[in-house]
Amino acid sequence: MAARMLQHAKPDQLVELVLPYLWVSIADGKPTNVCVDACQTLRNAYGQLGVRAELQPVDLVIQDRDGNRIRYGSLKPTWRGTSWNGHCVLVLPDAERIVDATVEQFDKVREVGVGPLVGKVVLSTASTHGGGLMEPGAQVVFQRGDLVLTYTVAGPEALASILEHPEVAAHAAGHRRSGMNLAALTLDALRSEDVRGRAMQTPYPRLRALLRAVGNAPHEPDEAQDMRFFLPARNGCERWLRLDEIPLPPSTPAAWPRW
Repeated sequence: MAARMLQHAKPDQLVELVLPYLWVSIADGKPTNVCVDACQTLRNAYGQLGVRAELQPVDLVIQDRDGNRIRYGSLKPTWRGTSWNGHCVLVLPDAERIVDATVEQFDKVREVGVGPLVGKVVLSTASTHGGGLMEPGAQVVFQRGDLVLTYTVAGPEALASILEHPEVAAHAAGHRRSGMNLAALTLDALRSEDVRGRAMQTPYPRLRALLRAVGNAPHEPDEAQDMRFFLPARNGCERWLRLDEIPLPPSTPAAWPRW
């Protein structure tokens, strides 16, 4: 599916669509907190390519053609030990999209076989919702085959239950590392001959700067399985560099998240 996105996605959809499909294709099994781990990894991956992405806890109701409804997540999620009983997605403010990379963890959605959900939404332009980009209680509805998926936005307390929990803090470095590697794989896919032209038309200056910087440079994983490109470092000597070590012009926007 990631290959199909690469071949057919328009420039203003390319990176938004390819990342979650690529994550699904390479994810090893399902971690305990599958949506949290996926969102944190993808948030870092999007950010390395210059795309701002923010976590958004939601309540999800899936309704089939006969009117049967199943609810997943909660507007007031809680932790049980190291497991979180809610559901979350990513919001991409600049693209006005939400990304549910793990929607196929739910049986009825998986049977449709379309892959991650990436849909357009209307976002708040003012930070009036406790730092959130969508008003608590707001609903967005998507069609997936014969299913209707209704997402209800949870409030800032639900977001805090993720970001302030020790389990998430303990895995922050791992999420950043996996996001960095996912972004590097995506960059390699976007620089291919039949995709690069559209990738250079994306509205993200950092992504365009990275594409220019890596050119056709060799890439390979190191002993720790971190992806690196063989490029001149800041001192001018060529060596294997991680994505965040690649020299870029001073005017290039910083990666997200920006602390």
